[in-house]
Amino acid sequence: MQLRRVVVTGLGALTPIGNTLKDYWEGLVSGRSGAAPITKFDASKFKTRFACEVKGFNPEDFLDRKEARKMDPFAQYALVCSDEALKDSGLLESGVDRDRVGVIWGSGIGGLKTFQDECIAFGRGDGTPRFNPFFIPEDDRG
Repeated sequence: MQLRRVVVTGLGALTPIGNTLKDYWEGLVSGRSGAAPITKFDASKFKTRFACEVKGFNPEDFLDRKEARKMDPFAQYALVCSDEALKDSGLLESGVDRDRVGVIWGSGIGGLKTFQDECIAFGRGDGTPRFNPFFIPEDDRG
């Protein structure tokens, strides 16, 4: 395998301390904490009731409502951050060969909301295995 050079030309961020790269950087520099009371589920029976959740994110500000409903939040976050990184890079406006542009993104965890929702729905059902078609993403590697 021949190694190739890679250049980071743009960044995107959607974090507990900022929903854009600019806000994230300002949060880092100012020492802002991302910890706050849990809002994504009822944590009243847990000893710990705070977490570092993404705050104030509305997927419909970035994605079509129908498309957003088909995606787990981690996938929404990935698309929004990737779009910000591409815009930050300025590559698409520069006339670069789009087939030579890519995005690398990372998530601390992904897809658990859909996993949880589907397991709960199955447990409440009659035992017939009915799952959302978006439950387990497929790829084309066979």
